[in-house]
Amino acid sequence: MFYKFIRVIAKGIVWLLNGKYEINGKENLPDKPFIIVAPHRTWWEPIFFALVIAPREATFMAKIELFKNPILRYILVHAHAFPVDRKHPGPSVIKTPVKALKKKKQILIMFPSGTRYSDDLKGGASLIAKLSKAPLVPFVYQGPLKFSGLLKHQKITIGIGPEIDFDFKAKLDEQQTKQVNDDMEDSWNKIDKKINPDFKYVPPVKK
Repeated sequence: MFYKFIRVIAKGIVWLLNGKYEINGKENLPDKPFIIVAPHRTWWEPIFFALVIAPREATFMAKIELFKNPILRYILVHAHAFPVDRKHPGPSVIKTPVKALKKKKQILIMFPSGTRYSDDLKGGASLIAKLSKAPLVPFVYQGPLKFSGLLKHQKITIGIGPEIDFDFKAKLDEQQTKQVNDDMEDSWNKIDKKINPDFKYVPPVKK
């Protein structure tokens, strides 16, 4: 119930801040639990992704430091977020999203690079997909990268591509993980070019 309430609030705030956003490729959304994989470009991407898949509910990872504030922790927990210690990740990093996909039938929002300051993909998405049998669906955010641009109603487009090819029966090794990562990169590039052929994302420099 709280999740639905938060989603209504978020939808209203997004409308006030930026008006209507565009969605390309919504027909690519599976009718079963799946994993959204996207390049991490802004901190507000999960909000837009969660609105795109409504009325279905999403779950996502958030750095453990955010859960130290009791008010923010309450909001995050009831918004289906779960904490991740990036310095010392434990088994829950895999077990929690797998459970959310298989038992709760939620949609996992995941950024394989981990942060906005890296374009190095890791193998977590492949492992979660393997254990949950949930398909990987590429999402892309194109729009303002600064909050000031959001307030100026700069155009926002969410692009969705076809499922990433994944052999669930094959042994998950380094070769398959690399192939999946390469396919994700290729899918993101295709979606970006379809939305705007001149688009080029440059990761921000970490301060």
